[in-house]
Amino acid sequence: MITSHLFEQILINPVVEQDADELFVVSGYATAAMAFHHFQQLLKNDYSINVHLIVGMTVQDGLSLSNHRGFQDLMNNDLSGIFECSYIMEPPPVHSKVYTWFRNGKPIEGFIGSANYSQKAFHTTQRESMGACDPEYGYEYYQSLVDDTIYCTHPDAEYFVQIFDDRYLARRKREALQDIDRVEEEQLVGISGLEHVRVSFINKFGEVSQRSGLNWGQRPEYHREPNQAYIPLTADIYRTDFFPPIGQHFTVYTDDGKVLICSRAQQEGKAIHTPHNNSLIGEYFRMRLGVPNGYPVTMEHLQAYGRSDVDFYKIDEETYYMDFHV
Repeated sequence: MITSHLFEQILINPVVEQDADELFVVSGYATAAMAFHHFQQLLKNDYSINVHLIVGMTVQDGLSLSNHRGFQDLMNNDLSGIFECSYIMEPPPVHSKVYTWFRNGKPIEGFIGSANYSQKAFHTTQRESMGACDPEYGYEYYQSLVDDTIYCTHPDAEYFVQIFDDRYLARRKREALQDIDRVEEEQLVGISGLEHVRVSFINKFGEVSQRSGLNWGQRPEYHREPNQAYIPLTADIYRTDFFPPIGQHFTVYTDDGKVLICSRAQQEGKAIHTPHNNSLIGEYFRMRLGVPNGYPVTMEHLQAYGRSDVDFYKIDEETYYMDFHV
């Protein structure tokens, strides 16, 4: 039985030690941030794999909009051709967690147990156990479910699987609501009750930093892409556990319906950035502020927009709602 270092033993070592190149996953629950995190850890060491994911509890519990769009974005863009994600759309729901590794088209190693394909399960926030299983059987199980699935990118995916706005999915889970009409009533309440922080773009001198934060890329002497940016965190925020620790990824769903996969960076994790492309956050806020790409962000831009800070609401350990509306 495997009870520690699950991420390395289940998701990394088969690639490093056995040259595995393809993974088939059946997981009751899963997150887009985990898929991104998994690939990032392998790709930064020049390991190339393909992952096929079936999310099993979607037919019963639905899926958050941030994870749905995150999976779609990974499959269409960031991990196109090496990642695919499907949802179970026919009952009964699937609560299993089965991981089957292949090498050169043949199953070589399998694992089964309690760990969902999420960072919460594969890191240290809760206890999980996994054990070895016959990879032939693991793959047969995966294949037995395929006919009951739909790709996350299929035009009808949202018809077969209920997709919930993140702001209300957290309330629905917490209060164990079963009736959809009552869920719609809860939407009138908004996001009250969720843990949240407010992050300012104004530095301690009462200004927008000219070469950090939203203007991190404004360093022509270093030949930086001028849209590069990060969201600065003050000590009263980055020294708490509100955001995940450095090294983990999380999904940010914005008030205008965008999805960003982020992580913390710099000393003590005092910055939030988009690790695969530091320009994404800069481009996003310039778009909201009406600032042309590549131009510096100034106090006048924030004042004209109507606010100089942004609110983060914690949906769960891997999902946050970011509110920048006026």
